[in-house]
Amino acid sequence: MTNIVFPGQGSQFVGMGRDFYQEFQEVKDIFSLVEDTTEIKIKDIIFNNFNNLIDITQFTQLAIFTTSISIYNVLIKEASKKKLDIKTILGHSLGEYTALVASNVLSLKTCSKLLKLRGELMQNAYKENLSGMCAIIGKNCEEIENIILDNNLSINVANDNSPLQVVVSGTKENLFKAEPIFINNGVKKYIHLNVSAAFHSPLMIDAEEKMKNQLNLLDFKNPLYDIVSNYSGQKSNDISVIYANLTNQISNKVKWVDSIKCLENEDKNDYIEIGPGKILSGLIKRISKKSKITNINSVDDLNKYINEL
Repeated sequence: MTNIVFPGQGSQFVGMGRDFYQEFQEVKDIFSLVEDTTEIKIKDIIFNNFNNLIDITQFTQLAIFTTSISIYNVLIKEASKKKLDIKTILGHSLGEYTALVASNVLSLKTCSKLLKLRGELMQNAYKENLSGMCAIIGKNCEEIENIILDNNLSINVANDNSPLQVVVSGTKENLFKAEPIFINNGVKKYIHLNVSAAFHSPLMIDAEEKMKNQLNLLDFKNPLYDIVSNYSGQKSNDISVIYANLTNQISNKVKWVDSIKCLENEDKNDYIEIGPGKILSGLIKRISKKSKITNINSVDDLNKYINEL
């Protein structure tokens, strides 16, 4: 049995998914639906970096989602005769929304509207260029949180990505003040990330509340597969639990380590990372030594996987 994982922001690159678009009509149809629904020229943004928008949060999330769900739909169609046995679906941050579409909880059209809104809300949640995120290498989440607490730092853990990689969020002023304290406490690297705001932190509460208002209007369908929540780090197929976790996602940390560990003791622990990049595969390898991981972000990757099934 297989776990499907979808990437989040930071995995994007110009031209991602172009070979799938050129080869499969269903991918062209997905791009058209997203464009018609959102009135955003997502194809031009992804393939040509129209107006340099691919790295702007307001457009990045929708671009990654469109690419990832396109590849997933092709995989399901091409692998159906080989009985691809999916057990659980999960995603990192915006990837959780892709997971909900892949598991039939939300429709492609509904999720396109949601991610257009989510990107806008997160982009504009705090004054431009005054908040951000830093990656800390060399200590685990508990150690980082203890340093924050012991030194009364006004920042928060945003992503618990692996046993030795944690991302923190806050105002840029507080992130710079925290840097020498972390270095003096033995972290190997403190990297200021090229992001537009302090995602997965209390600075996102206003965006989260507005997103929750929109989610309240939707009817969530029962999932085809278990969903692992970023907020809880646990899996569920109960739509009330899935909904409640999703409404708390934007301002709270992504519990990626817990998410992978909750699947570690399953009978078979294979993963397919679907979408641009290989970021999650690297993180999963650092969390679980038991896992077999496959990446599908090109048509060549897809054909190789289908032939090996």
